[in-house]
Amino acid sequence: MAEPFFIKNRKKLFSKLEQNSVAVLFAGNAPTKRGDEKYPFSPDRNFYYVSGIDKQNCILFFTKNDNEVTLYIERDNGILQKWVGANITEEQAKQISGIQNIRYIDQFEQDFAEYVFKNNIQICYMDMECREYGNITPALQYAEKVKKYFPAVVQKNIYTIFEELREIKEQYEIDLIQQAIDITIKGIECMMKNTKPDMMEYEIEAYFDFILKQNGIHEKAFQSIAASGKNGTILHYMENNSKAKSGDLILFDVGAQKNWYNGDISRTFPVNGKFTQKQKMVYNIVLEGQKKVIEAIKPGVPFTRLNEILKEHYFEELQKLGIVKTLEDVSEYYYHGVSHYLGAETHDIGNRQKLLQQNMVLTVEPGLYIEEWDIGIRIEDDVVVTENGCRVLSEKMIKTVEEIEKFMAKK
Repeated sequence: MAEPFFIKNRKKLFSKLEQNSVAVLFAGNAPTKRGDEKYPFSPDRNFYYVSGIDKQNCILFFTKNDNEVTLYIERDNGILQKWVGANITEEQAKQISGIQNIRYIDQFEQDFAEYVFKNNIQICYMDMECREYGNITPALQYAEKVKKYFPAVVQKNIYTIFEELREIKEQYEIDLIQQAIDITIKGIECMMKNTKPDMMEYEIEAYFDFILKQNGIHEKAFQSIAASGKNGTILHYMENNSKAKSGDLILFDVGAQKNWYNGDISRTFPVNGKFTQKQKMVYNIVLEGQKKVIEAIKPGVPFTRLNEILKEHYFEELQKLGIVKTLEDVSEYYYHGVSHYLGAETHDIGNRQKLLQQNMVLTVEPGLYIEEWDIGIRIEDDVVVTENGCRVLSEKMIKTVEEIEKFMAKK
């Protein structure tokens, strides 16, 4: 039986479309890695949000005038079933999505042309998201065809509609994010229990991977960051191939993915289980900054204000240490934002110029990176905005100096 979440999302999408319009969404395809090997497939999240289908080479066709949606799937793949498994069937597609109109990919373009012509369609919505030159998505490719063969049809970007819809999470989504977070916490605890001086970063990371597999998780939210010593000052360090020495801190930024929804937690702890005085001082500055940001989160607060609160805190504290002289100097040691939306994408879509609203889910991830001290610290938790404040979804994960040292002393 189809999950009501996806049916409800289609209704929300239809309510945003203009009359005399159609919308086309593509699931996408896995690119070739080499030879006949492909990268793992990950569905377009807007497509998935309104269908529940996570198979490649599928298309959704929405027609606003009659509030109908058709799902186009691949035909039976015959002998290839023995090599790669069977394509999704019509009945399976109906059961998963709740969409009753199921047709095949090779019928789509003719269906589109006939419907647009017979119904005098004036607007075609497609997902025009493009973050870099050269990334020609199926939607951008099809937009060229529509422009060529239907020049009178106005094309509009449906991405902005999804941005608005996906900012506010349904309980179904929050529950999946919570499950991903809970497994992420187990993985971090396993790494902390097994960390010893002179282990390679990737050896420690392997304990996180093991916990994910043990809990039936097949995909990470993103490539894990395991950064010891000076590597921790590199924001997106991913080599994970250095030796974690006694006296080093090691910074982990990791996340599990549950049914395409993500957790995202960062923790920094001493490889030998004990913080030095300097490490403890910097760590507590970061932790206090996170506390201030979390306390500020509630409906009506500008998203951008969160980062300002953190920078003001850092300026005050780093000035005491003689590291900075002006607020602008803080960017030398803190060079990212404190929050991003979290959901079906780790950096989930949404307008960061908005006021916070109830049921937005976001990260709170202050960091300080002092290269000359070989200290990189990030402490990241995930929160959901509530009616009067916020709830920390990752609150079960320890993070004070005392909690970490006590936990690691039990090894």
